[in-house]
Amino acid sequence: MRFKQLVLGAAFAVVAAQPALADDVAICYNCPPEWADWGGQLKNIARDLKIEVPQDNKNSGQTLSQLLAEKANPVADVAYYGVSFGIKAKQEGVAANYKPANFDKIPTGLKDEDGGWFAIHSGTIGLFVNTEALDGAPVPQSWSDLLKPEYKGMVGYLDPSSAFVGYAGAVAINRAMGGTLDDFTPGIEFFKKLKANDPIVPKQTAYARVLSGEIPILLDYDFNAYRAKYKDQANVAFVIPTEGTVTVPYVMSLVKNGPHAENGKKVLDYVMSDEGQAHWANAFLRPVIASAMSPEASAKFLPAAEYERSKPVDYAKMAEVQAGFSERYLSEVR
Repeated sequence: MRFKQLVLGAAFAVVAAQPALADDVAICYNCPPEWADWGGQLKNIARDLKIEVPQDNKNSGQTLSQLLAEKANPVADVAYYGVSFGIKAKQEGVAANYKPANFDKIPTGLKDEDGGWFAIHSGTIGLFVNTEALDGAPVPQSWSDLLKPEYKGMVGYLDPSSAFVGYAGAVAINRAMGGTLDDFTPGIEFFKKLKANDPIVPKQTAYARVLSGEIPILLDYDFNAYRAKYKDQANVAFVIPTEGTVTVPYVMSLVKNGPHAENGKKVLDYVMSDEGQAHWANAFLRPVIASAMSPEASAKFLPAAEYERSKPVDYAKMAEVQAGFSERYLSEVR
């Protein structure tokens, strides 16, 4: 009960700080300014739509938990999360069906056919490395490298029981170690071994902590590493591990019975418009509308041959088995 009061109190505080009944507001859960250049996209939305969308630093798991806590009296209008959480939001009845601009151009498998969730962009999991913070150690090239003693205290990953990027990394590692979505034992064993190497395990995006050198090696997406390299001019590298990885979409939903539903729809239309999709491409994400990726943006990615090590994954199955993995991680690793 105390936890629920804290959650609802925090939600009230967010709304109380905003003109909740104004015509120029939409509440988005999980729109962190330091992630995927949401900061830039929110500025674009304010400029072009005259709709203010407050920044929000939740992760995917926290977003779904709060949507469920507020189901009878929603606070948010739209939500952004990793695909498995988007699928769960539809299943739990907190996402409304809405087909935004360009919905018909979204490939099959990257959307709920009724519009309960839809991909807006994707990223590939790998190693985001601050090369200056390695204390002379070589840039790791594989998942297995992370277990070596020279990387003790240097490896970070977001909590896979809460953050989608953490779970996506666990899926990639588990498969690389010989596991499947029906058997996470190889991945659990890997994390047990990694725990002995003193990893850093934050719950929210740790971009700034990589740039500062506090976390020299982070299991993260390509787009964050490219942003660090090309926007912040940092000495970083992105490595797609030799054993293979996964590419996963991030999705959005209209929140069921959200207080500013019409503004929420306008925000979703905007992020799926040609202009909105081009913004994601220029922020080094792969837009779900492939034509929005310019040759100039594409040239900043690793060569296509490197990305061939990223193999398809069953996103629906990924969502189905996520809770079971989280339970094992919390009981056996953390």
